[in-house]
Amino acid sequence: MNIDALREERQKWMKWKNIAPLREALDGLEDGSWEVTLGDVVKISGNYPDLPEIQRVARMMMPWRKGPFEIFDTYIDSEWRSNIKYNLLRKHFNLKDKRVADIGCNNGYYLFRMQEDSPKSLVGFDPSPLYKTQFDFINHFAKSSIIYELLGVEHLEFYEEKFDTIFCLGVLYHRSDPVAMLKSLYKGLDKKGEVILDTFYIEGDEEMCLCPESSYSKIPNIYFVPSIKALKNWCTRAGFSGFEVLEKTVTNSDEQRKTSWMEGQSLEDFLDKNDSTKTVEGYPAPARVYVKLSKDNR
Repeated sequence: MNIDALREERQKWMKWKNIAPLREALDGLEDGSWEVTLGDVVKISGNYPDLPEIQRVARMMMPWRKGPFEIFDTYIDSEWRSNIKYNLLRKHFNLKDKRVADIGCNNGYYLFRMQEDSPKSLVGFDPSPLYKTQFDFINHFAKSSIIYELLGVEHLEFYEEKFDTIFCLGVLYHRSDPVAMLKSLYKGLDKKGEVILDTFYIEGDEEMCLCPESSYSKIPNIYFVPSIKALKNWCTRAGFSGFEVLEKTVTNSDEQRKTSWMEGQSLEDFLDKNDSTKTVEGYPAPARVYVKLSKDNR
């Protein structure tokens, strides 16, 4: 696979009629040097000559799913309070001097936070021109060395470098062939490496999966929701030698909710109004398991 040719082809996506105006607005922003604070809120502070323009451009790029960000006096209150997941996982990894990838990185919130660890390199993979544009908006001010690729997990094995640590958060359940995706993650690692993975799961001691008929929590492209034992079997079949459960959580409205920075429905619309332990389809409400997968090819 020719990755450079794919990059060139996908760069044309930036000229789509819904993306081109955003890119033009981005190109019109003033340049300068500003202070960056990497905490629960990724903050940009300093003097900017046209603060209403920041608000206008940020609003053009809605919906904002991941965050939060604060760009001067504009607070982007994203649908997901991504700091909750990041802080949950933070104690389970050390990225110093490592080559790190984030698969399905959205607008790069986690990548910005990962700079705190001083990794050797940070690469985000996400084939969304909107999320890439949101990232470029934030990075216009942050001026990080993060690389953002309009590529997916299926391109990892053909990428120019291998990684020490790969994050893949909230992607696996969107794939109709989860074992094939896990194999792609495996091939993206160096001879030794680790994957930090999170996915929906169902309770149970058996090696089984929920296979939703048409949607799960109103999401149509959810194919399999495994038990933890079934997930472990997938990972073993993909080649991983280690499987460690890090955390288990139930998604709640403190973490995911409607805000003025996203359009459409959110968690409250996805659950049974009379029983929050179930989705509107009658399935168990979304719960997540976070695991660390290890590769050790000597």
